[in-house]
Amino acid sequence: MSDYKAPLEDMRFVLQHLADLRTVQSLPGCEEFTDDLIEAIFEEAGKFAAGVLSPLNRVGDREGARCVDGAVRTAPGWREAYRHFSEAGWASVAAPGEYGGQGLPTLISSSLNEMWKSANLAFSLCPMLTAGAVEAILARGSESLRATYLPKMVSGEWTGTMNLTEPQAGSDLSAVRTRAEPAGDGSYRLFGQKIFITYGEHDLADNIIHLVLARLPDAPEGVKGISLFVVPKFLVEDDGAIGARNDVRCVSIEHKLGIHASPTCVMAYGDAGGAVGYLVGEPHRGLEIMFVMMNMARYAVGMEGVAIAERAWQQALGYANERVQGVDAGVRNGARVPIARHPDVRRMLLLMKSQTEAMRALAAVVASRMDVAERHADADVRAAAQAFVDLMIPVVKGWSTETGIQVASLGVQVHGGMGYVEETGAAQHLRDARITTIYEGTTGIQAIDFIGRKIARDGGTALKVVLDEMRQIAARCDAADDARIQHVGELLHFGIEALETATTHLLDVYAKDIREALAGATPMLELMGVVCGGWQMARAALAARDLLASGDGRESFLRAKIATAHFYADQVLSRADGLAHATLHGGSVLSDDELLD
Repeated sequence: MSDYKAPLEDMRFVLQHLADLRTVQSLPGCEEFTDDLIEAIFEEAGKFAAGVLSPLNRVGDREGARCVDGAVRTAPGWREAYRHFSEAGWASVAAPGEYGGQGLPTLISSSLNEMWKSANLAFSLCPMLTAGAVEAILARGSESLRATYLPKMVSGEWTGTMNLTEPQAGSDLSAVRTRAEPAGDGSYRLFGQKIFITYGEHDLADNIIHLVLARLPDAPEGVKGISLFVVPKFLVEDDGAIGARNDVRCVSIEHKLGIHASPTCVMAYGDAGGAVGYLVGEPHRGLEIMFVMMNMARYAVGMEGVAIAERAWQQALGYANERVQGVDAGVRNGARVPIARHPDVRRMLLLMKSQTEAMRALAAVVASRMDVAERHADADVRAAAQAFVDLMIPVVKGWSTETGIQVASLGVQVHGGMGYVEETGAAQHLRDARITTIYEGTTGIQAIDFIGRKIARDGGTALKVVLDEMRQIAARCDAADDARIQHVGELLHFGIEALETATTHLLDVYAKDIREALAGATPMLELMGVVCGGWQMARAALAARDLLASGDGRESFLRAKIATAHFYADQVLSRADGLAHATLHGGSVLSDDELLD
């Protein structure tokens, strides 16, 4: 497996020229994050990702996590790496200062998360879930819960989990049966089983704080009867010290296709009298609180698509430049050349590169708007930013993860037969990537959310705002003095038209025939991602042109950015019409039962 190197140059470009870093730096609480400080953070994070986490990626895949009598042991080197991660302050970068965090804007912390995920996806899942648990307790937890749990979760001394799924209740959380009974002292006793719990048990931290969905005795049926509870692995004494072991244990861990080093646990609550838990927020409103974690997790999983794509691209490029085979096309008796010179290999490499850059740019723009939605002084500006974020979360999650799998698969293909051999490491990226379209809501669920809650609910208002932004960029491309950028603009216009046509159709059919609308939901989500990627690549090409004209930046990088945008437009954005057609006609076969005989 090749070494990982953080793509700092592209990250800087995206932050400074696409994601509106200056606006983020001007927000309340972000003023101290100067360019010099961000550069220092990125440099150190890149070193940690490359020097500590990346070497353990193959070790974790080979050794995996092991469960013996309910105790989970992580792969060799994992505990030491996690200790270094926490001691260096990386666990606390995004959390608020009042609990020991560093308060980094999401725009910055999401770039760091990409580095962790590229270097070692399985490792990154533990701090990811902890960050989500911290956000949920911050959002609705009592002062007592915050004071008891947040400082050590923020520091990384304790980790957190999200416990939703049960054997009989996969994505349908209305079927959750875990129950919580009042104990009479303000606490509760929980009984039930949860499955697919990432880092539900491990040896990295002193305590694990589970956030668990369960039903109170008076709970109504359905999702409106679910409450949320904090259930620590070890109880916490009044002075903050770790106390007795709680009645929660790991029954087993799953043997998975990928992310072998991340323990995916079956958790049992209440086998010996009831697991002590504490209510978070109001009774029966646990699901809406859990959505705080789920939205963060969905964005973070979208970043996994970006990260895996980057890692697979780096490895494929390195291999293609080193692997000598054949001669240049059309050359007789020529010298043997690296396979990167062959047209189809170049096509695959550029598909990997262009889509990775498009995904990174879109994710960063969304992260920037998250910061505006949280911190801007003007309520109307915050609301507009939040509408954009809400619209884009399923796109970042669904499109980026599906594309990440495609890029990782291309990485195997570039390696040829060697890609199918585990020793090269290319196959691990594909195996690890495969889960990303499934957990935290499958692509189909993201697509249903996208067309239902994000388009139909507001009549397409939020999407129309985005389309207007796209048109402005396409018009700027039309006026550019570079034929390649003009071509990008032409294809972006076509993409916008395809997206408008599909949106009009879905708005018309959604209320009339929900089945037909849902049949076109996944192509619609992909269409949105492809066109949004084209939008960002067009912006990147325009920014690169301006920087070339002013003499700022590395010339070869900027010229490559324009060429990559041109390639993306021809090879990816050009698919928009076909995806729009699939969106419009997806329901045409639903009534044909013979298809599934």
